[in-house]
Amino acid sequence: MSEDLFDKLPQGGGDYDASSIEVLEGLEPVRRRPGMYIGGTDERALHHLAAEVLDNAMDEAVAGHANRIEVTLEEGNRLTISDNGRGIPVDEHPKFPGKSSLEVILTTLHSGGKFSGKAYATSGGLHGVGVSVVNALSSHTRVEVAKNKEVFAQEFSKGVATGKLKKIGDTPNRRGTTVSFTPDEEIFGDRQFKPARLFKLARSKAYLYAGVEIRWKCAPALASEDVPQEAVFQFPGGLADHLAEQVAERECVTSQFFAGRQDFPDDQGRVEWAVAWPLWSDGAYSWYCNTVPTPDGGTHEQGMRAALTKGIRAFGELTGQKKAKDISADDIVTGSEIMLSVFIREPQFQSQTKDRLTSPEAARLVENAVRDHFDHFLSDNMERGRALLGAVMERMDERLRRKAEREVKRKTATNAKKLRLPGKLTDCSGEGSGETELFIVEGDSAGGSAKQARDRKTQAILPIRGKILNVASATADKIRANSEIADLTLALGCGIRKDCDPGNLRYDRIVIMTDADVDGAHIATLLMTFFFQEMAELVKRGHLFLAQPPLYRLTAGKESLYARDDAHRAELEATVFKGKKVEVSRFKGLGEMNPQQLRETTMDPKTRSLIRITLPPEHEQRHAVKELVDQLMGRNPEHRFNFIQNRAGELDRDLIDA
Repeated sequence: MSEDLFDKLPQGGGDYDASSIEVLEGLEPVRRRPGMYIGGTDERALHHLAAEVLDNAMDEAVAGHANRIEVTLEEGNRLTISDNGRGIPVDEHPKFPGKSSLEVILTTLHSGGKFSGKAYATSGGLHGVGVSVVNALSSHTRVEVAKNKEVFAQEFSKGVATGKLKKIGDTPNRRGTTVSFTPDEEIFGDRQFKPARLFKLARSKAYLYAGVEIRWKCAPALASEDVPQEAVFQFPGGLADHLAEQVAERECVTSQFFAGRQDFPDDQGRVEWAVAWPLWSDGAYSWYCNTVPTPDGGTHEQGMRAALTKGIRAFGELTGQKKAKDISADDIVTGSEIMLSVFIREPQFQSQTKDRLTSPEAARLVENAVRDHFDHFLSDNMERGRALLGAVMERMDERLRRKAEREVKRKTATNAKKLRLPGKLTDCSGEGSGETELFIVEGDSAGGSAKQARDRKTQAILPIRGKILNVASATADKIRANSEIADLTLALGCGIRKDCDPGNLRYDRIVIMTDADVDGAHIATLLMTFFFQEMAELVKRGHLFLAQPPLYRLTAGKESLYARDDAHRAELEATVFKGKKVEVSRFKGLGEMNPQQLRETTMDPKTRSLIRITLPPEHEQRHAVKELVDQLMGRNPEHRFNFIQNRAGELDRDLIDA
């Protein structure tokens, strides 16, 4: 650089030297960015703390070292969870002279007994992250360990030990770990543990492992009609007991549930399941890995769906039903009530909050284990098998009929109104065997990549420019005059508001695909607001989805993985790429991806993840959603200002900085 050019550069202001580099020690990163570890600071995140401590106790039970767990909720938002397991080690840690192993576990991220696989074959805790994160986000934590006929205790505040580990007595009969903690109000505000939510959590854990007894207690002031002051949970039948309680007296296609359990080969873990097909049900699905709920399903869900689909197809062929080859997974799963629990070594999840299992081997293990049992379930009682096959084929026929009607309407509309379809719409031919999809894509650049990445038979692309009109604060005339909304309405072909007829929808799925950044989230929010207000029936029927494009590409050697956000990136770096030099590239937008990357990560049904946007079934809950949309997106800016004022502490600091 020439001296003249250097002289013209702006000088001074904001020195950047060694003093600018901030080093966060101990558990400071957790308190600074709690969202990266527990998904936020809302009520769900608060209860995630309880789940982490309970998961550690359950790990002791699943490993065969404990058979009793106690969960006690006291006034003052204090929760105590104890087990009669081996107890956290209290001897001095070899790498930290002067510190007990207990203190290291409670004050150091990524420390614990779940990395080597020697202490736990399967575990549900955050592999050394969980209890330290709970400690970091609690104003006061006390841990007692009964081990080798002695009792030890140590206390902490906000992730820092307030004293050394002390022996507090002798006990000839007691053993195990007791963790008591109070969530920090600086992090969670005035949010309190919900007794009903914790009661349900404790009960569900007992169902998930038949060999454990869980005792529930809460302060008298916290008890209610639905939450007793004391209760004991133990269910020898496991998930089958749970499903029987859930189905209750409802009539089912088969009088007997499809339930069972199976160990995986080579001591890789085990799977337990229970499935019912009620005659009138919207469907209910509960997926678990190592006793941890995975509400978004994942690879174990894929294995179950594959086992059920292949099994019912094979039974159909066995009984001479040639059309059975057209049965899809949705035909047999829709309307069913499924509970699936797997125990596997070193599970991989989509994020720190473990909402979705991503371990590739889980799909194969579950499918192989469940398939054989399902074949026997169908063929051992031919009447039962034929009853289920008949119900599934009725659903298949209805699905194919609706698809044929949509194809006729779509093609008729295309032929009759070809000149009236939006010019920037790249339509699909509709000739594929899969369901048709319209991708609403942000920007022409991303639209170009999406057109090359799509399946031309089933996937259509509609680019939109920037942020569309906020319909919640616009007049009806302004909405009608907006060209982007007019193009979108024309492409869908089903009308808006009182004229919205889902039967005329030209596509099976509508997928909002925006950049994985703040602007992309804003555009997606505006689009969801549009569908909620103008085409609510489409949302209610489950036609609307959000694509999940990655924000980062992580490469170490020949291995490359994609991360959706900072939390997912941190998780991959800490697990898959631990100890490796990782090259991280950030996608500024969908248009930066080449078509192959976009197809693989975001558009290919075999490898992508979609989030279905739906409305709650109860009228009161739908009304609450409407009020929230009006509050955040409506015409009165004071409502948004009040929301930000009251909830600012929950916002991710990264979003604010952005």
